Amino acid sequence: MKASPQAPIKKFVPCTFPAYNDDDAKLSFSWNPPDSMGDSKSRSRGHIVMLPFMAHGHLIPFLALARRIRRHAPFAAVTLAATPLNLRYLRSTMCPDDDDSGIRLRELPFRSSDHGLPPDSENTENLPYSQIATLFHSSLALAAPVERLISDITAEEGRPPLCVIADVFFGWSVDVARRLGTKSIAFTTGGAYGSLAYASIWLNLPHRSTDAEEFSVPGFPERCRFHRSQLHRYIREADGSDQWSKFFQIQIKLSLAADGWLCNSVEEIEPLGFDLLRKHLKLPVWAIGPLVPPHMLQKSSPVSPNSTLKSLQKHAGKALGLSIEKCLDFLNSHGQNSVLYISFGSQNTMSPSQMMQLAIGLESSGKPFLWVIRPPLGFDIKGEFRPEWLPPGFEDRVTGSKQGLLVRNWAPQLDILSHGSTGAFLSHCGWNSTMESLSQGVPIVGWPMAAEQAYNAKMMVDEMGVCVELTRGVESRIEAEAVKQVIEMVTEEEGKGREMKKRAHAVMEQMREAVKEGCEDGEQGSSVKAMDEFVRTILGDSTNGALSFPQVNFHSKSVVQL
Repeated sequence: MKASPQAPIKKFVPCTFPAYNDDDAKLSFSWNPPDSMGDSKSRSRGHIVMLPFMAHGHLIPFLALARRIRRHAPFAAVTLAATPLNLRYLRSTMCPDDDDSGIRLRELPFRSSDHGLPPDSENTENLPYSQIATLFHSSLALAAPVERLISDITAEEGRPPLCVIADVFFGWSVDVARRLGTKSIAFTTGGAYGSLAYASIWLNLPHRSTDAEEFSVPGFPERCRFHRSQLHRYIREADGSDQWSKFFQIQIKLSLAADGWLCNSVEEIEPLGFDLLRKHLKLPVWAIGPLVPPHMLQKSSPVSPNSTLKSLQKHAGKALGLSIEKCLDFLNSHGQNSVLYISFGSQNTMSPSQMMQLAIGLESSGKPFLWVIRPPLGFDIKGEFRPEWLPPGFEDRVTGSKQGLLVRNWAPQLDILSHGSTGAFLSHCGWNSTMESLSQGVPIVGWPMAAEQAYNAKMMVDEMGVCVELTRGVESRIEAEAVKQVIEMVTEEEGKGREMKKRAHAVMEQMREAVKEGCEDGEQGSSVKAMDEFVRTILGDSTNGALSFPQVNFHSKSVVQL
């Protein structure tokens, strides 16, 4: 494989694993619990307030965490608070079942135009990168309504919430929580390794202390050196006085003072990451992932032919770019582990030249692929796709020969990854996508674009052995021949491709073991234990009044009042 001159790609490093009402409706929900519980009992249950950052990639893990908390602590009220449009998006992904019925939604007033943003811009989904920093800064305006929310809960229930679980980017919430007499828990929707790298690089800007291409990062051993090409342009150019630094350095530093961190990962798959993160934070860190739908972590979780479009859309709250039937027909027409799935998340795309070379390389490889495709850089990513961005006749040829399937807008990713025909995933290495892929035992071809994605890719190459990088970012140059070589290597039945599949399958097994609830003849998984420990901690550390707490069977819906 050929790498761009500015982006040397590290070699695959083997490792071993340790055991282990209408859309315009206001979504302001009543504080009263279900009638069956009664008001007197509800006052002693406790309340958990959750504050996700304003991005779909953060909202979905927060909702998954809320569901997980409800299963482990059914006695506690859980409130997710977000801005109006983000609350609408959350509601579109929820179902009126046991997991969601106890989750309350509370609106935080926010008007994007007050902050120099376009109207109805409340998350990163429809913003160009040039305005995302403005969105980050605008989130500081949520501090006052959050303070009012906590005060309202305290007045209603006679005691402050048990804790506030806030996104790491909402460091301001630590002071708000403490001032109002409750605990502050930071939730990183990323992994341990990537979160530490992201925080340490922003806080220290270590690349500014050397002219070398590689540099050390505080909190990491010397063997874990990072490369300039793994930095997004905004952090590469940051000097501490720029708009990005002023937000991240302050908010991350505030989050380091929280009472503990929750992390959407699994202890056994990131032993180094968790060891380094705990040493750096000197705080409790609970590994409670993977936050993917529980039924996708069963021994067998293939896509059912009877899956309905409605149920698939409900998972992500987005319209499919192609019917699920056509996706399934394509996957069913190919052999086991033969299809390359390609998607870069809802916010990322590549340059026109990169798109052209990727298409040429895909076709010349002869390997089947399913590509979620969007307009290239410089065009409206949500706009209509033009055939001119691909080689002449490309789509007609690959669809006609059944080599490829192009999907506009959005595809049911987790369902595709769980299909037996999917053999590898060409991904931006966002953590949600990473967790979904590895939870199904699918190895990754990395093309990180932004945020901590390059650090995730580095960890998966160096520590896990489940990934190989194709290139990095939108500024690198790729050649069709390099694309062809990497695809052939990852999909081969022997050699490195086989080894990556084997390791990805081992990670999948570790993930599934981690979420085992336990039974008479089995032990609880590490993530189940971590969630139980977290619940016990916020109950045991609570200083919010001398009210009684329920005696909890952590894996039962039953609650016995003491």
